[in-house]
Amino acid sequence: MHECVSNIKKLEDLENCFMKILIINGPNLNLLGIRERGIYGDNSFENYLDKLKKKYHEISIEYFQSNTEGEIINKIHETGFSYTGIILNAGAYTHTSIAIADAISTITKPVIEVHISNVFRREKFRHKSYIAPVCKGSISGFGLNSYRLALESFID
Repeated sequence: MHECVSNIKKLEDLENCFMKILIINGPNLNLLGIRERGIYGDNSFENYLDKLKKKYHEISIEYFQSNTEGEIINKIHETGFSYTGIILNAGAYTHTSIAIADAISTITKPVIEVHISNVFRREKFRHKSYIAPVCKGSISGFGLNSYRLALESFID
């Protein structure tokens, strides 16, 4: 029996034993598989997420996507104190949103910044991340596998 499970005294203890990860995708990432296939590939995120959940079935992986900055901030606030961690692809908000960076700074759980493309091989304005300094780490350039690498960072 896992050590954590043997120390359970109440329901909250049981919930804290298991990994709960939230993946947040920002603007335009709802169009993965359709938009700019040369950069982002032709697989939808939903298809990739299904494969990720099957491979890591022992982890609770939840998904949220929004094109709206305030909704992303609200979701960070809602989950950033109780989940194991957050994997965040803020899309273009990475390069513009001090508000999302502030939201990450206010929570207690780690956030991993991810990008599908290598942002440093793209336009110069994409080289600046407002959220990287407040994240545990950043992963970019590995396609959709950037999410898997981020997830594995929580396991190690």
